[in-house]
Amino acid sequence: MSKDILNILGVEVAPGKGATVTFEVAKLHTRNTLDIPIIIERSKKPGPNVLITAGIHGDEINGVEIVRQLIAKGINKPKIGTTICVPVINVFGFLNMDRLFPDGRDLNRVFPGNANGSLASRVAYFVMKELVPHVDFVMDFHTGGADRFNAAQIRIEEDNPRLTELAHVFGAPFIYYSQNLNKSFRNACDKVGVPMLLFEGGKSFNIHNTITNTGVNGAKRVLHHLGMLRSKYKVSQPKTSAVVIEESKWLRAKFSGMFKATVAINTHVEKGDVLGNITDPYGSFNYFVKSPYNGYVFNVNESPIIYQGDAIFHISTKLES
Repeated sequence: MSKDILNILGVEVAPGKGATVTFEVAKLHTRNTLDIPIIIERSKKPGPNVLITAGIHGDEINGVEIVRQLIAKGINKPKIGTTICVPVINVFGFLNMDRLFPDGRDLNRVFPGNANGSLASRVAYFVMKELVPHVDFVMDFHTGGADRFNAAQIRIEEDNPRLTELAHVFGAPFIYYSQNLNKSFRNACDKVGVPMLLFEGGKSFNIHNTITNTGVNGAKRVLHHLGMLRSKYKVSQPKTSAVVIEESKWLRAKFSGMFKATVAINTHVEKGDVLGNITDPYGSFNYFVKSPYNGYVFNVNESPIIYQGDAIFHISTKLES
């Protein structure tokens, strides 16, 4: 697609050129404008057009850091084709240290959006109208919500050979088969025929070096696989093959109290293994949380205070053979 002039928001970017285009989301109540920067880099040689995004949730800083590094290190300058990077889509949430938009909506539940809808819906509409039609493939970077720490993982739908191939190329420790949620960015892209790898890793309000490195290295591997990564960048192979999770279950707290996980993320556990403990502040109660089945722990709740019913561990229950 990169042989033609690329026109985004009225800005024309020719092959071999780069540009930063800004989308004015809205004016603040002070009348100052709030913009979303879009960083475009194009090769003179035709090739795939790839959209790389993060910050759909304003509190997911780790994903923003991954895309920032791709830009800062020049990895986004392609050997062939075009990259379009949007490090922070939900700039309102990023500024306010909030997952949601000021209207209380989750941007990842309003796609494909509406030009005359809520503020979040208008941003979703912009992404689907101005960016997605220009690209062949998307990498979207997320983290775990609240205090839940996600192991580095790629989420895709099952029975999609193209995405399965690219997920293995990315090289995260886990590939998790999950259905596209209604009105999510991934679902909206799927409906218009644009494949997406969704990366999850780390937790909100946190930059974790191992997770960040996994995301950056994974993006490099995918760009290399597509022929887009310039030869100056070294591509390392993942240390182990990805574990493919077909089914999983959340283990929920049976009691409220002070919580401490003792099992490390990415660990394979057996039924009956102790995963952590729940105590009270007065030293009179100590409950050991045990695994009800065999599997990999790929999400851990790191909140020190939990309530009965809170999700505390996400454990695989069926792996691809």
